[in-house]
Amino acid sequence: MEELTEHVCIICNQSKIDGITIVSQFVCEECESEIVHTSAEDAKYHFFIRQLKQIAMPKNA
Repeated sequence: MEELTEHVCIICNQSKIDGITIVSQFVCEECESEIVHTSAEDAKYHFFIRQLKQIAMPKNA
């Protein structure tokens, strides 16, 4: 049986089990869905972009 592991989402900062890992950063299933369904005109779109930039930047930068 596979052990379920919690990860901290880089968008909502909550510990979750289900989601995706991009490079070494975790995005929970709920945030992934919200990102996919948010239009570029929505104010929250820019928040998502800022949070996702953490994927490309080293944590100690």
